[in-house]
Amino acid sequence: MNHFLDIHTTAPDDLRAMLDMARQMKDARNGLPKGTLDADQPLKGQMVALIFEKPSTRTRVSFDVGVRQLGGQTMVLSGSDMQLGHGETIADTARVLSRYVDLIMIRTFEEETLLEMAEYASVPVINGLTNRTHPCQIMADIMTYEEHRGPIKGKKVVWSGDGNNVCASFLHAAGQLGFDVTFTGPKQLDPEAEWIELARSKGSNIEIERDPVKAVQGADLIVTDTWVSMHDPESAKERRHNQLRGYQVNEALMAQAKPDALFMHCLPAHRNDEATSAVMDGPHSVIFDEAENRLHAQKAVMRWCLGK
Repeated sequence: MNHFLDIHTTAPDDLRAMLDMARQMKDARNGLPKGTLDADQPLKGQMVALIFEKPSTRTRVSFDVGVRQLGGQTMVLSGSDMQLGHGETIADTARVLSRYVDLIMIRTFEEETLLEMAEYASVPVINGLTNRTHPCQIMADIMTYEEHRGPIKGKKVVWSGDGNNVCASFLHAAGQLGFDVTFTGPKQLDPEAEWIELARSKGSNIEIERDPVKAVQGADLIVTDTWVSMHDPESAKERRHNQLRGYQVNEALMAQAKPDALFMHCLPAHRNDEATSAVMDGPHSVIFDEAENRLHAQKAVMRWCLGK
């Protein structure tokens, strides 16, 4: 049984195997109707619980569709359905769910909830997002970069904006897959020092550059994310805009990167805040390939968890 909890806790060879499987499955589906089942149906007869303490569009749809394409069935549970840790313990919930389903995906707030679920579940658990990390998104991002530009090893990735959970998983991937990351953003929103040192300890060049123009020099990929979360209070939103306005990814900033640099954003986006529409819809952007590849990457993750 394999849990998929974070990129830095998953062996590099396993990450590479999942990325290769994702590409193979995507290629195999080319030209097929979207509702078509995968030929081998590795999840036939199996049930997957999809738990959402946090609302979701891409995670919910991509996992639900992915399970169905693999021949399985889903049970979607919201935070209000479960009330995780409020009454029945997370440990007991994990034990009970394990009697009913073959795989659990959880999108939650606190990392401790994910870890406790995995500790006590007797079926594989997948991290669909926590406040601290978002590994499934980065698996899709790596897949997207490599299908457009080849191996990501040795490339320079620039993260512009808030050193959030998606940024954290990029740092994990840098250490595991051998690429470099430059963070550009205000000091108050730096990524966790633990993740910076972890990537550096594995040989990746991790830099912090406050000047975004200097940061993107020689960049192969520029990535950003929303400046505000749907759960942030209004006062926090105004403060974030003031802090991050200088780190908007616009056409002038993209022009400072390599001519063939790609642009990514995990979506949803606030257009003309963290990135301009001209960039999001422009020739460097692969944001919708990135969104599609959540489906294929997560199917590969599920197959790996279940030994399929």
